[in-house]
Amino acid sequence: MNQNDLLNITYGSYESAREEMDRLLKERKRNYSLDRPLYNDPHMFRADMEEIFQKEWLFAGMTSEIPNRGDYFTMEVGQNPVLIVRGPDGEVNAFHNTCRHRGSRICLEHRGKVANLVCPYHQWTYDLKGNLLFAGTEMGDEFDMKAHGLKKAHCKTGGGFIFVALGKQEPEAKEFDEFLATLDEYMEPYDVDNTKLAVESNMYEKANWKLVIENNRECYHCAGSHPELLNTLQEWDDTNDPRASEEFLAQYARQSAEWEAEGIPHEHKWFDGGRNRIVRMPLKEGAEVMTIDGSQGCAKTMGRIKNRELGSMRILHLPNSWNHMQSDHFIVFRVLPISAQESLVTTKWFVHKDAVEGIDYDPARLRQVWDATNDQDRVLGEQNQLGINSMAYQPGPYSETFEFGVVNFMDWYSETVQKNLNK
Repeated sequence: MNQNDLLNITYGSYESAREEMDRLLKERKRNYSLDRPLYNDPHMFRADMEEIFQKEWLFAGMTSEIPNRGDYFTMEVGQNPVLIVRGPDGEVNAFHNTCRHRGSRICLEHRGKVANLVCPYHQWTYDLKGNLLFAGTEMGDEFDMKAHGLKKAHCKTGGGFIFVALGKQEPEAKEFDEFLATLDEYMEPYDVDNTKLAVESNMYEKANWKLVIENNRECYHCAGSHPELLNTLQEWDDTNDPRASEEFLAQYARQSAEWEAEGIPHEHKWFDGGRNRIVRMPLKEGAEVMTIDGSQGCAKTMGRIKNRELGSMRILHLPNSWNHMQSDHFIVFRVLPISAQESLVTTKWFVHKDAVEGIDYDPARLRQVWDATNDQDRVLGEQNQLGINSMAYQPGPYSETFEFGVVNFMDWYSETVQKNLNK
């Protein structure tokens, strides 16, 4: 089937779209972008939601966002409202934010604190473990309270990161558990439990979620689009990158020896074919953190950190997160699909919990670089989407030197969708 044939497809049903999706992924050229329907077809977007976002581990947020019993935050995974709450024993619980009476959302705010979870519609009340406590005498004597607790989502934590999975079956966890254990080790210097959320942004982007991730996985576009970011960021994230200069390699050798002396983990870690990845890389010479001029973002360093030149520890989790851990603050990013051509990008900045706003840090300064970079990426993603929607679009080749991260993402995406489609 050629590109013109693809343009004339009308999917008569969701099942026919799933079959076509499977075929397109089986026949794709490995180092090329995807066929147009995989970026803009509503049926194929539904398959993405069912086979990726309802079956795989998703980054939700950080444990320090909910430090105390009853603290919660919410998120929307497609049409699935999810609730993350700190339980009575200090555990992090994840539930479908859907009342077992008639389905109303229970927690309506983005974040808050509760003693119990009370549905605003008919006041059904659940404890922080999801057990139904009250449904009123109107339900009758035969009503089984125990059978109507909140539906749980699978939840795991590692290094202060919270991950959820929404499906009935917990995803295969062996390599994921190894990743979580490594997060515990690599995040130990930051002492996440003693951090706090300093500022948060939510950006609506009119582009398919895969375009958002593709854009993040390469810096081929950085020189032409991100002047603020390139004040401090090196354009590569691997010492084996052929673009890495002798000066950079010498800087890496010097700084990694300093990290080693302070007991800061820095060896490159790679899990599950690159789905999960941790690498610590120096920023540009003389830069401490990703501020507009590279100088400190917060007067207090994090955890047990003393050396302000820790570079950026970059943590990737597919399908929906990338992160930058630095000496005095860290930044986490989360992508959630809205529709075939819409995504929500959430960015959060964390500082030491004792840091005082206006004295130790300025939220506007913390977010300056990434506010600019996110908006620049939004424009790139939206223009990319509009071009892909054109009848003239056909898959184009990736640069294996500059876009190897995109190739890796596409390999993971294609293999995961095919695996889940054919279960």
